[in-house]
Amino acid sequence: MAQEIGSSVTSKIDPRHTARQLALAALFEWSFDKNNPPPSLQHAVEALEPGSFEENLAQSIVDGVQKNLESIDKIIEASAPAWPTDQIAGVDLMCLRIAVYELYFGKNIPYKVAINEAIDLAKEFGGEHSGKFVNGVLGTVVKTLLP
Repeated sequence: MAQEIGSSVTSKIDPRHTARQLALAALFEWSFDKNNPPPSLQHAVEALEPGSFEENLAQSIVDGVQKNLESIDKIIEASAPAWPTDQIAGVDLMCLRIAVYELYFGKNIPYKVAINEAIDLAKEFGGEHSGKFVNGVLGTVVKTLLP
């Protein structure tokens, strides 16, 4: 069941979670044509009118995923070899990319926070089994690939 931007799985609106929702929206839009200019967080903000969010976090996720996309996708492919990235649902893939970015490249993001946020995003915007899929892949990332 999808929820609107700015609301979270919990009843409390967290500006950091909203930042991740906006990053997901901007990156998802960009994923349809990577030859376009870099993903626009501003476009997501204008379209979704989220209210309060941590702009620096949202922008760092958008920039970081785009900049490290090849490395991030290699990590995802190594953790889910039965699921090539072109066969993973778009929202699920973007949730995984955000989490892997935060796990490997983000600064001072506890791994449990990155995983929980990705699962929450997948439950909010993905399909019925998205949360479980994202959880499983990220569990493998943490067990086998994190230093």
